[in-house]
Amino acid sequence: MKLRSALLVAALATSFTGTAAAQPVLMSPEWAQAACLAWNRDAVLTDKLVESGWVKNDKGRGYKVMQVFRTDCGERPTAEMRIALKSDKAMCVYGGNVETAQLDSGADYVMSATSARWLEMGRGEYGPMKAMMFGRLGFSGPKMEAMGNMGPFENFLLLVGKVPGSTQTCPSM
Repeated sequence: MKLRSALLVAALATSFTGTAAAQPVLMSPEWAQAACLAWNRDAVLTDKLVESGWVKNDKGRGYKVMQVFRTDCGERPTAEMRIALKSDKAMCVYGGNVETAQLDSGADYVMSATSARWLEMGRGEYGPMKAMMFGRLGFSGPKMEAMGNMGPFENFLLLVGKVPGSTQTCPSM
């Protein structure tokens, strides 16, 4: 009986470990949740985007929207993050499904790239300036605002390398 109980416990532990260790799909709502947590642990993102005034350009909604997607998986955003000023920090207050249907091009961002390019940027092989100049990163939003925040913008791209995400499948819509 003890052996049977021990085997059952081992089997359950293995099944839970396997599930917990599975990576979310890159640019999925689950990945965006994890990216949101990573954002909030990054001092460059949370502090510098307040100092520059970036987070305050929210068009009176109380948050900015960033939507992302992998172009080899379609042509529509698959994940959304919202950034708001909280306790004098630019904090990610939402990461998940795309919910904002009407973006404001003067405040909000949409970024896209192939899976391979996202991974290159996540490894720090090149930053946002090169990515945009060579068409490796599709970008819409307030370009001058982004240009004034290249350091934090680079840290956002590096989140792709810090937040595990599988590219074996595409995010489901």
